[in-house]
Amino acid sequence: MKSFGVHLFFLVFLAPIASLSVQAFTGTYGINYGRIADNIPSPDQVVTLLRAAKIKNVRIYDADHSVLKAFSGTGLELVVGLPNENLRDVSANSDHAMNWVKDNVLAYLPDTHIRGIAIGNEVLGGSDEFSGFLLGAVKNIYNAVDKLKLSHIVRITTAHSQAVFANSFPPSSCVFRDNVVQYMKPLLEFFSQIGSPFCLNAYPFLAYMYNPEQIDINYALFLPTEGADDEKTKLHYDNLLDAQIDAAYAALEKAGFGEMEVIVTETGWASHGDDNESAATPDNARTYNYNLRKRLAKMKGTPLRPKKVLKAYIFAIFNENLKPGPTSERNFGLFKPDGSISYNIGFHGLKSSSADSTLLPLKDIRARGWSGFYSIILTTSTALLLVLSR
Repeated sequence: MKSFGVHLFFLVFLAPIASLSVQAFTGTYGINYGRIADNIPSPDQVVTLLRAAKIKNVRIYDADHSVLKAFSGTGLELVVGLPNENLRDVSANSDHAMNWVKDNVLAYLPDTHIRGIAIGNEVLGGSDEFSGFLLGAVKNIYNAVDKLKLSHIVRITTAHSQAVFANSFPPSSCVFRDNVVQYMKPLLEFFSQIGSPFCLNAYPFLAYMYNPEQIDINYALFLPTEGADDEKTKLHYDNLLDAQIDAAYAALEKAGFGEMEVIVTETGWASHGDDNESAATPDNARTYNYNLRKRLAKMKGTPLRPKKVLKAYIFAIFNENLKPGPTSERNFGLFKPDGSISYNIGFHGLKSSSADSTLLPLKDIRARGWSGFYSIILTTSTALLLVLSR
């Protein structure tokens, strides 16, 4: 635990400098580190895995101290989570919000690069159990962060599922569901004031599973296809993910927040599933995640927002054997519990795997200069952050 003097020095001298240079998301590619499992590698091993894969942006769903300690001094950029079950308490008590931020964020800065706090996950659009507490929790956590002079370093967000939308196809017809608007509108107003993006968990896998008769699987997997046209905007979509994101942009515009950025906080494809989840195969998972990686490496926007570079966190690092629900829920990992790769999209695991022999060439990515120019940007940014954190 750092001394109070170190924290004071950081807040008074380094925070103002960091606010000019630190971004909540470096580049375009990140990953979710879920831990609902009893057989995955230790946080220290996960750090080794992520650094070897050159994945810099990481989201976790809590603020586990063993993870925060393991990420110390690594240069990895971390978004921590305030779980849904904490929303009621934090919403009702600003002192509890302050204590949470002090214990789980301030105590680990600057060595652990905590760049964001996700307040709950997929709170709106389903059960209303926590809906009424979300905005209060967001405001109390933000106010705590702001009082500690961290608001330009630590960004406050919350991730939404597509259940918050109605009429999502064609994208231009998308709106927020009537039972969501009462919670969403004031939340978006506050996020607009503090400069937070709209965070979306977008799964072409789930959309295809729900409607395989109407959706071409090639369209969901970024493979050649006729695509889809939006008659209102006259825009053409060659993949489902772009259409899902532009549906979110359309809903935001109709709600009066057309300038808000959309960041994909979860997307992925299951590699195994139940008998009724025939699309959950290693080949489809590999195809989706490899093509997604290429899509993000292009550093471009969507048809509706071509100048807003798409950023996405992949779900997830590991298969999680204790997750409830259908088999697919436990098989979204790019890596197996032993640290070997589930399938090859160009990363290497902690140990060799038979999947290594199925390496897909990354020359398409390298041809665009991503592994050269982009790595220089990452290296420079990391060096600056390390200097600031000393």
